[in-house]
Amino acid sequence: MSDSARTADHLSEEQSFVDRAYLRLDKLRAQYREQRQKIDANHGVGNAQGWTERDALASHFAELSTRLDNVEERLVFGRLDMSDQSRHYIGRVSLLDEHSIPLLVDWRAPISAPFYQATAQDPQGVVRRRHIATRARTVTSVEDELLDAEQAHTHGLTLQGEGALMSALSSARSGRMGDIVATIQGEQDRVIRASDRGILVVQGGPGTGKTAVALHRAAYLLYTQRERLERSGVLIIGPSRTFLRYIEQVLPSLGESGVVQMTIGDIVPGVSSSGEDSPECAEIKGRAAFARILREAVRLIPRNPQHDQVLQVWNRRVTLTTEEVRAAISRARRSGRPHNAVRESFALGLMELLANKLIIEAGDAHSAADIDPDDLNSWMAEIRDSIDARRAINLAWMPTQAPAFLRKLWSRPVLLAAANRHAGSPLSVEELAILKRSANEPFTTADIPLIDELEELLGTLEVTSAQSARAEKQREKEERERANDALQATGLGGGIVTAEMLMRQTQEVRAVVPLAERARADRAWTYGHIVIDEAQDLSPMAWRCLLRRCPTRSMTVVGDLDQKRGNHHPISWKQALGPAARAFSEEFVLSISYRTPRTLTRIAQSVMALHGSPVLYPMEAVRDVPHCYRASRARDEADLRIRVQGAVSAMEERLNLEQGEGNGRVCVIVPDSQARQWHADESGAAALDQRVSYLTAAGAKGLEFDHVILHNISEGVFPQPQEILEQGSGDLFVALTRATHDLHALTCHEFPRGMEDWDE
Repeated sequence: MSDSARTADHLSEEQSFVDRAYLRLDKLRAQYREQRQKIDANHGVGNAQGWTERDALASHFAELSTRLDNVEERLVFGRLDMSDQSRHYIGRVSLLDEHSIPLLVDWRAPISAPFYQATAQDPQGVVRRRHIATRARTVTSVEDELLDAEQAHTHGLTLQGEGALMSALSSARSGRMGDIVATIQGEQDRVIRASDRGILVVQGGPGTGKTAVALHRAAYLLYTQRERLERSGVLIIGPSRTFLRYIEQVLPSLGESGVVQMTIGDIVPGVSSSGEDSPECAEIKGRAAFARILREAVRLIPRNPQHDQVLQVWNRRVTLTTEEVRAAISRARRSGRPHNAVRESFALGLMELLANKLIIEAGDAHSAADIDPDDLNSWMAEIRDSIDARRAINLAWMPTQAPAFLRKLWSRPVLLAAANRHAGSPLSVEELAILKRSANEPFTTADIPLIDELEELLGTLEVTSAQSARAEKQREKEERERANDALQATGLGGGIVTAEMLMRQTQEVRAVVPLAERARADRAWTYGHIVIDEAQDLSPMAWRCLLRRCPTRSMTVVGDLDQKRGNHHPISWKQALGPAARAFSEEFVLSISYRTPRTLTRIAQSVMALHGSPVLYPMEAVRDVPHCYRASRARDEADLRIRVQGAVSAMEERLNLEQGEGNGRVCVIVPDSQARQWHADESGAAALDQRVSYLTAAGAKGLEFDHVILHNISEGVFPQPQEILEQGSGDLFVALTRATHDLHALTCHEFPRGMEDWDE
């Protein structure tokens, strides 16, 4: 049989199975939709429990249907031929046939592990491993690996294909991260299936697949520990909203959509961060010492009056002494409770003290022990109505909200200086001056962990208003109407069950709201597992923020110490983890770059070494691309602009020719100082949807492109050599490693040392 005929037979064989798998998938989808429709049409619920069970069941079938909808693409991608002559097909989800016999095995199941882990030295019972490539339910190619040559010969097995991994690497970028479920490598699979106890660190250089590994690990944990994590949830922390958009389809494509994705700047509900700090200011705000400073700042909120106060209560006068206020403040602080939480007991204590004074001075009792409870309650009511009393008590222990209090600290240097002094003066006078700003400036990302810290110290502040009262009344009205409708539909009226009874029962049962939605809106929510990307850039205060949200300390921490911004690079992950270091359990190092061509990785590592920042974790590229690096000098800024535009056009034409019209992505990385001049997308909001993006190095972090143009690198991202140590080298390392195919460096100045050596 000819090779072409043999290939056709293999494709036909796999097409038959793929058709069968999709037929079963479609049937299950239809069943789940039908079940959902039946439940939605069933209004015969007789009580609150039945009502809630109906909603929960409807939500369950809706989730199952959504999960199956998300695995449409590349449902089947692998096959294992075992030495016992059994055969297992590997896919995105598990499927059983009509007789409950396994048809397709989930890639996360233990039986699937050899698909990623088996080698010729350790075949794990696998004779042949087959990768199946599909497009729109059609098998396009197969690739075989014979792991047991003798068994393969016995069974008459042959080789097909050129390499699933290399095919994936050479494909055009789409602007969104794709999953790697069909091409997970052995070192990656070990990370994915590792224990979830403690903090697991995944260290990897650019393009080593660390982000994809972390996301697949989240999917794996949701599969193996679904019961626990469906109750608590998984939180994914990314470095930017652009990055979260970049990865947002990975987990749904793996059948998992119930995760919460956010940045540190989004982690406090109701508080947004749109401002920007200078690197120096952000570093100061992130120091661990701020935990002490904020604690002392909160302790300064209670104020003892400078003199005794004579208060008018109804038609009487009573004196509140400074000593009495001081004693009340001391008692409140000893409780250890948050500031706002203890305020009520503080106020009640002073009110009772004043009431006792008024009763005894009136001669209605000889001592506090003799006071009649009715007299006490009567005078307490009068004190509540007294403007003088309310003002004195409020000024002594003012209720405070965290965002407003942080604004006060930034805008009132005297207050911040006092808190710093009480904390042992960890900040210098110069550093305190850097933090000063007006009260109306927007919050920055570095502010959010501080607000979270203050929320812990202050506690919640219950604010009632006419507006909230009206909203509550409207909500109750709507619930009552819904209860009446249910009673009419079920015929349970007539006094046996009233609308009010049904409404009360319903209120006691938690509404069926998706976990991700509930978790996102609840600052105090604790997650079963947290995945943190670009973790090397997190400050100690940000780590404190995340530790509160995961008491079990089950975390997957992903990053690259060599890509950390600024000058201060930690020498180990234990140092980088800050307050989270005590929960450190294991570190995995990914050393193979699947994205960046070998020439570019060598240039990047060489430049880092030449400028005093040798990479801590050297990496090797799995492939190279001929002529992937080019360096050019322009005469001046005008010539530079012409050359950049020409390079962009040439790259677009090349992509059209090699990848098809409109496919692929180009990125022009510009210096920070020239971002506006070049109309760079500083926020990254549109970078994923445009074929040609203009970004800073920071904006390009975590992303990848087919072609990259790096211009005026010496002036902005990487200044003159003598300034390198002051600026930091992390940004250049990032910029040099974004390309999957080639990089063109352009400047009208001098190149950083190491880059000119490659100049053509």
